[in-house]
Amino acid sequence: MRYTPAAAALSLLVLVTGSMGAAKVSEAIDPRAQILLDDGKAQLAKGAVDAATDSFEAALAVDPGYPATYIALGEAARRAGLQGKAIHYYREALERDPNNLSAISGEGGALAEKGALEKARANLARLEGLCGKGCAETEALSAAIAKGAAPRVVSAEAVKPQPTVENN
Repeated sequence: MRYTPAAAALSLLVLVTGSMGAAKVSEAIDPRAQILLDDGKAQLAKGAVDAATDSFEAALAVDPGYPATYIALGEAARRAGLQGKAIHYYREALERDPNNLSAISGEGGALAEKGALEKARANLARLEGLCGKGCAETEALSAAIAKGAAPRVVSAEAVKPQPTVENN
């Protein structure tokens, strides 16, 4: 009985410090990373996907916790046709910011391009719950789902020519 107040104080301390760690207060991005991120977005707008990816990866090295960098890397991977890699980057952003509308929409778009339309529709339902049907992210994901899966690249092994015999 005489340890009850001390135990209560200790458990309250653990509770408060545990909830502070889960709050995930976002800090401002490092200015150097912001410059690299802006450069990468400009390069991506010009169509230079590889150069943009290099800038985004450099920004990630400078400030590894900023979710917008992962979203930008996901967009670059989608433009390069690497939907699986894009999904990975979007999920990294969602680990840092679980209700990030851009990350949810991007992940859903990459899933739709990959052919996982049911999972993309689940992301669409989540987006509609967070921001409604009129927000830009919801409309972008709806368009990606309507477009469907991206055409797959045919490998040389998949196309085998039939031998023909000709008489001279």
